Amino acid sequence: MKKHRRLESFLRNRLNIRQLSFIAELDTARSVGGAAQAVGMSQPAASTLLKGFEEALDVQLFERHARGIVPTEYGEVLTRHARAIIAELDQVQEQIAALKSGLAGQATIGAVATPGTNLVPYAVAQLKQQHPRLLISIDIDSSRPLIDRLLRGQLDMVVGRLLDAQGAGELQMEPLAGEVHAAISAAQHPLAARPQVRLEDLLTQLWILPPPGSLLRERLTAVFQQRDLPMPLNVVEAQSLTAILGLLHAAHAVVPLPCEIVQPLCDSGDLTVLIEDIGLDLGPFGLITRRQHRLSAGAQALAAALRSTAATLYARSSSGSEPLAPSSR
Repeated sequence: MKKHRRLESFLRNRLNIRQLSFIAELDTARSVGGAAQAVGMSQPAASTLLKGFEEALDVQLFERHARGIVPTEYGEVLTRHARAIIAELDQVQEQIAALKSGLAGQATIGAVATPGTNLVPYAVAQLKQQHPRLLISIDIDSSRPLIDRLLRGQLDMVVGRLLDAQGAGELQMEPLAGEVHAAISAAQHPLAARPQVRLEDLLTQLWILPPPGSLLRERLTAVFQQRDLPMPLNVVEAQSLTAILGLLHAAHAVVPLPCEIVQPLCDSGDLTVLIEDIGLDLGPFGLITRRQHRLSAGAQALAAALRSTAATLYARSSSGSEPLAPSSR
C-alpha cells in the first residue's frame, strides 16, 4: 500500500512532459546521453531521473548493454504510454490552434436544389482549398424539412427560404440570390425544334414535378391558374436530380428547373431550354441560421465562403444575365 501511494505521488505530482519526452527518447536513442541531449537535459540529471522512475515503479525499465540500453517489458509499457500521452497533448495543441483559426472542426449545411447544385459546391471547394481539415456535411432537401433540422440543432445553417412562421422568432435570414425557372427537356424532345414554345404547348406533355405541398408545386399551380390553364395531368413526382435527368431522356419529359442546375448539360447539347422563364416567383433564397446560436469557427468560415461565392456567382442576376462562374484562382 505504501509503495502504491509512493508510485501514485510520483506519477501525479512529479511527472512532467519533459520527463515523458526523455523516456520516449530513450527508446529511440538507446543511450541516456543521447536521450538527455534530445530533450535538453544534462546526463547526470537524466541518469537520476531514470533511477527515480525505476525506484518509484520498483522495476528495471532498461537493460544496459555494451552497445547501449534496451527497454525491458516494463520499459516498453512505459515508453508506449509516454508516447501516447505526448501525442494526445500534441493533438490538443493542434486542435485548439485550428479551432482558433477556423482550420479544423466540422460544419453542417442544408441547401435547396439550386444553391445545393452550384453555390454550395463552389463555396465548399473554395473553403476546402484554404482549410482541408475542416469536415463539411451537406444535406440537400426542400426548405421546410431543412428548417426543421436547423431548429433541432442538426444543421449549422440552411441555404433556402423561410416559407412560413415556423421558428420565425428563432431564425434569421440573409438573402443571397433569386432564381428563374425554365422549362427544360432533352435535346431530342419533339418540341425542341420549335422556334418558340408556349406554356400552352406543354399541357399534354409529361411533367416532372416535386410532390404536392412543396413551394415550387404551389407556385407552378398558381402560374397555370393565372393564365387560366389546367394543370398538366401527365405527371411524375421526383426530386432527385439523377432521376429527373433519366426521365428527361427516357420519356421526353419536361421539368421546371433553374438553368444554373443543368447549364453544363445545356451547353453540351444534351438538354435544351424550351421556355426560358415560365413565370415562377419563389422569392430569394438566403443563408438561414439560428438567431441565438453562435456558429463554430468552421461554420463561420463556411458562411463567409457562401457570401463571397454568391457575390461572384450571381453578380449579374439582377440584370437578367447569365450568372458568372466563380474564378478558379
